[in-house]
Amino acid sequence: MSVMELKLRAVRREDAAQLAGLLAQLGYPTDEATVHERLDYWLDDPASQLIGADDDGELVGVAALHFSPMLEVTGKAGRLAALVVDERYRSRGVGQSLVAAFEDQARAAGCVKLEITSSRYRERTHNFYKQLGYEDICASSARFIKTVTE
Repeated sequence: MSVMELKLRAVRREDAAQLAGLLAQLGYPTDEATVHERLDYWLDDPASQLIGADDDGELVGVAALHFSPMLEVTGKAGRLAALVVDERYRSRGVGQSLVAAFEDQARAAGCVKLEITSSRYRERTHNFYKQLGYEDICASSARFIKTVTE
């Protein structure tokens, strides 16, 4: 299989079972019903996109994108909220194709800044992003997170 044989396409509701498997490989185990719930808000959000890598009908990778306006500068910020490639397809250009599609969509949406976050233990992933021209700015920019529940 070459990258050229893969088709990039929008993720669909019928991809829920395969997407659940990919999320488990990323370290976020879930079930098909929960993924269906998540797809309800992802697919209906005009500022978000899910791009899938398809190998003859099998979903083998996903990039989750979100675009938001910035107040501090003119333009939007694009965020790669998640990227996962099936372990059988890693190191074969699938992730690079998905990131390139993210960048193309971000430019088309008016983004002037792109952001990717990744857990510190994913060193191989960090090297991948660095090879694509992304810079780790954690030394100069803090990130704060708070979990809120009802």
